[in-house]
Amino acid sequence: MFKRILAVALAAMLVNLVAVRVTHAATEAEKQARFAGKVKAAVLKLGTGEAARVRVTLRDKSKLEGYVSGAGEDSFAVTNFKTGAVSTVAYPQVKGVAGNNLSTGAKIAIGAGIGAGIVLLILWLYLENVDD
Repeated sequence: MFKRILAVALAAMLVNLVAVRVTHAATEAEKQARFAGKVKAAVLKLGTGEAARVRVTLRDKSKLEGYVSGAGEDSFAVTNFKTGAVSTVAYPQVKGVAGNNLSTGAKIAIGAGIGAGIVLLILWLYLENVDD
């Protein structure tokens, strides 16, 4: 009995050693730089122009709303719809960014759904009139 318990305990410890991962603690500056890179990628994915609507929360708790009128290596510009005021924001200043535009795939899926709905409606109306 003792040998069986010892064998199970050793097997559990061996599995535990295999599952260990080495992690490195990142400094605050590294975390912010990584997050700034993610923000930059998100802004570049949204694109520029009036269709690229965005809501930006800055680290100083202020908020900007409008559209991305320009995006560069170090910063991007947000233009307010109502006032037309342009605010330039550096990527590290951003705490959060949310875009409102749809991707091309989402637009295609919505169009396909509407098309399928119309086809089903026409088919249903046709079958209702055939019985008469």
